[in-house]
Amino acid sequence: MIQGNAEQTAAKNPEDRLDALSTVGTVTLKVADLDGMIRFYHEGVGLAVIAQKGDSAILGRHGVPALILEHEPALKHAANGAAGLYHTAILFDSRADLAASVYSVARKYPSQFTGSADHFVSEAFYFDDPEGNGVELYFDRPREAWQWNNGQVNMGTVYLDPNTYLQSNMTQEGLENPVGTDQAASVGHVHLKVGDTVTARAFYEGVVGFDVTTTLGDQAIFFSVGGYHHHLAANTWESRGAMGRAPSLGLGEIDLILPNDDAVGALRERLTARGVAQHSDGRTLTFEDPWKNALRVTIQGA
Repeated sequence: MIQGNAEQTAAKNPEDRLDALSTVGTVTLKVADLDGMIRFYHEGVGLAVIAQKGDSAILGRHGVPALILEHEPALKHAANGAAGLYHTAILFDSRADLAASVYSVARKYPSQFTGSADHFVSEAFYFDDPEGNGVELYFDRPREAWQWNNGQVNMGTVYLDPNTYLQSNMTQEGLENPVGTDQAASVGHVHLKVGDTVTARAFYEGVVGFDVTTTLGDQAIFFSVGGYHHHLAANTWESRGAMGRAPSLGLGEIDLILPNDDAVGALRERLTARGVAQHSDGRTLTFEDPWKNALRVTIQGA
């Protein structure tokens, strides 16, 4: 396991940073009930079923995948306190589209709602899917409204009344069919459960090359590239002290999308220099973080 010492915590050279055009992509979930999970994300959240074959399904909008569901009925749920997925965050292009999705999930899966918040940079609603995976549905406020101080973005948590939000932003189209919208929806960020944030910083900043955008003491840390509020986050709220994951339902892997071969090559060199095991099939590069959360690197448009 990579430990969080001073040498590893900060990668100061530009060549040690992820390319600013990098982003997160598809999240793969290992599921016990494939049909039930498809219903939740399609009929509830409003993602289209792009493809389904055998034991897997791809969901997204406008042909752009957001989730891959893989049927793994032999796996069990992870134990309480284990590392893994905290939530997958689906980003919507408009408040009306977000409201349509929130309304749809709340109406069809009322017991799955877990909360809502104004985070200053975004407006977010939280659910658990039928297998306990966290889901955030959110809309970004304009970037010019975000406040930064010494490279740290100001993010908070203020109560956001869901009923008022829906009343202010619902459209007739959204009431009738959230799947029929013309707006995009994609993974905006992914939030992980980890054992400690020092090790998370050493790996995701010091090795992978993200920038740290803010921290919440030793409880949570947020990472991004290109001035986004966060593409990835890690917290210890339910998992402090967790060790490496055993095979289980939940997170399969997270896609990192890099802009070109040079960016992938630079990341591969950093992983090699730090002794991080990796595998390349010529199209994708895969590796694991210190808690065995899997990441798959692909090139934009490949």
